Amino acid sequence: MDRLGVRIVLALLLIGAGIVFLLDSLEVLEIGILVWAAVFALAGLGFLVVFVLDREQWWALIPGFILLCLGLIVAVTELLPGIEGGWLGALFLGSLGLAFWAIFFVRRDFWWALIPGGVLWTVALVAGLSETLDGEVAGAVLFLGLGLTFAALSLVRTPAGGLRWALIPAGVMLLLGLAVLVATGNELFRYLWPVALILVGLYLLARTFLTRR
Repeated sequence: MDRLGVRIVLALLLIGAGIVFLLDSLEVLEIGILVWAAVFALAGLGFLVVFVLDREQWWALIPGFILLCLGLIVAVTELLPGIEGGWLGALFLGSLGLAFWAIFFVRRDFWWALIPGGVLWTVALVAGLSETLDGEVAGAVLFLGLGLTFAALSLVRTPAGGLRWALIPAGVMLLLGLAVLVATGNELFRYLWPVALILVGLYLLARTFLTRR
């Protein structure tokens, strides 16, 4: 699909949404909560269709995932009102992070997309666990998530070579996260340091195989 086709699809989406909202404002059509969820979801699918038809329109993944998630959140709050707000926020942030990860997987030259993707997933995890984690532990999880994000970034190969510079912030963040856990004396550290060793081993294996290609 060329740029003209993309503009036509977006224009039709905007016109359709405008008509529905106008009818609701004029009280000609009463839009229920679940209908709003369907509107958001269909709008999100529309943006994803734009991307599927033209892979150069990678930006459409961001509003596509966001609108789909908004539709899901609206439906969940209506059907399952007992769900805590922290997990709903985590769902929204996670979907936005997923959009950036999707951008990276379809455009490997956009390595930068891994950073906001990993950061958003980390913040989403912290938001979801905010009701059960202490403030210090939440800070440690944040550092660890950011460290793993940069560690994953260091595995990416670009035409100019690897992104070895990412190992520096990765190491700093991981050490800070572990240091916070040790300082707080949290029992979670007993489980995280063996997991950290496993992750380091997997990282070394991944680098070994990737550098042989």
